Amino acid sequence: MRKIVEELKQLIAFKTTTDRGDIVLIAAKEPKMLFYAYVTNIERDDSRKDEWWHLHLTLLSVPLQKITWTLRTEQMTGQEIFTMGGEERFLQAVDFGKKIENQGDTSKKISVLRRVK
Repeated sequence: MRKIVEELKQLIAFKTTTDRGDIVLIAAKEPKMLFYAYVTNIERDDSRKDEWWHLHLTLLSVPLQKITWTLRTEQMTGQEIFTMGGEERFLQAVDFGKKIENQGDTSKKISVLRRVK
């Protein structure tokens, strides 16, 4: 999973925070998949002593699917790979306007969506 995350960070500009209204990229190791989700809400989980959050997501799939994951700040901001059901996951918000260095070239605006003919 670490290798997948490293490769994603070379291709996609990510934010260091996750807020309501963000688009997040979710990577799963098994089954191997990548998908986007829209953050509809973030609520503090008061039932836990440590800082945990209910992250309400709408998966950008057909049909749209709504899910809620309970994660720590490090897990919902891409700082930590986490497991669900024993399988590794990664989640981080995409920064659609950020410029990143691309293998020694001058900084370029990276487009995460491409038009395919």
